[in-house]
Amino acid sequence: MEGFGFGGIPLTETTLLALKSAAYLEPTPVQAGVIPRALAGVDLMAQAHTGTGKTAAFAIPILERIDLGDDSFDPQTIVLVPTRELAVQVRDEFVKLAEGREVDIIAVYGGKPIRKQTEQLSRGVDVVIGTPGRVLDHMQRKTLLLGNIRCVVLDEADRMLDIGFRPDIEKILRHCPKSRQTLLLSATLAPAVVRLAERYMREPEKLDFSPNRLDVETIEQFYFTVDPEKKFDLLLHLLEREKPRQAIIFCRTRRGTEKVGQRLAKRLPSVAAIHGDLPQQTRDRVMGQFRQGKLTHLVATDVVGRGIDVTGISHIINYDIPQFCDDYVHRVGRTGRMGREGVAFTFVSPEEGPELTRIEVRIDRLLKREETPGFTAFAKPPANDAAPPESKPPVFGRPRRRIRRAL
Repeated sequence: MEGFGFGGIPLTETTLLALKSAAYLEPTPVQAGVIPRALAGVDLMAQAHTGTGKTAAFAIPILERIDLGDDSFDPQTIVLVPTRELAVQVRDEFVKLAEGREVDIIAVYGGKPIRKQTEQLSRGVDVVIGTPGRVLDHMQRKTLLLGNIRCVVLDEADRMLDIGFRPDIEKILRHCPKSRQTLLLSATLAPAVVRLAERYMREPEKLDFSPNRLDVETIEQFYFTVDPEKKFDLLLHLLEREKPRQAIIFCRTRRGTEKVGQRLAKRLPSVAAIHGDLPQQTRDRVMGQFRQGKLTHLVATDVVGRGIDVTGISHIINYDIPQFCDDYVHRVGRTGRMGREGVAFTFVSPEEGPELTRIEVRIDRLLKREETPGFTAFAKPPANDAAPPESKPPVFGRPRRRIRRAL
């Protein structure tokens, strides 16, 4: 029996009940676009940012199409993701949406003992979510066979390619049946992503839910000009002023993340840092506490930040301006989730004006300038003995539209 309670999409009663239990009342644009085409069995190349409901967009049709009468112990679906945190998050979403179905779902990723994962796989599994490296490890050990795969999902494909997973992804895809369905989801359809799709997908339909400008209707974005040595004091001032429900403070390096996290923990309660050098058990514990709302302030690197999907995040602070424009898009996208309001602040040193301009070109929007007494960075005085001109803050605001035209 089919129902039409989720935006008119024909879904089984089992799925509709699971959606109701999860409080999913209406589909997001990504879900409304992806689910019907995925149910039709076509290959899809969808451009969508995290926070748009994309995990449910591919999980729902996969669960609808799983053959529960298949007595094979090998999985029918494999989902590849760039980070361990995202593997856990996607697995939890699948488990939530699989309510009422006897479907076995596991996540496989590094940093955890491989023996336990091997035991789970040996008992039979329908859906495997994993990072490419650990999936390939299981394949080489013959503990994961892909001959029964009917659907492959490449989630956050751009990030997987950015961090060097392309060889592993191609090896995995070559071991899957050619008759499979492939769903590729990516925040950006860079040339490398398109080439991968053209090589391993069958006439994929392209769906674009990410226009060139970042969807910032519910996200206020500001920047501060600040000298690097004053950034930590500004961070303290900002957190005390804003009193965020939950905040992520992004740093560019693992060492910087650890240093800021340690300093912040001495001054404020409910602080933790997360980065790639931490043991997986520690990362899992920190992420669990943050998702449960037990942590208010999380200091993180970009790669780990991709796996953070928490609806309670009210503030993003770019302690270090991101190196790449798309990383800014992903950082800011951690807040304002699913239509909620959010605020993002970016710290910019006097030398980082060009980086800020590139970000504004990317999102087609000028960030609002904030000033706080005692923290505003000023231009350096001239080196000669002449009387310096009146100090003025470096120009990072509207005049940069002239720079924009020259790009």
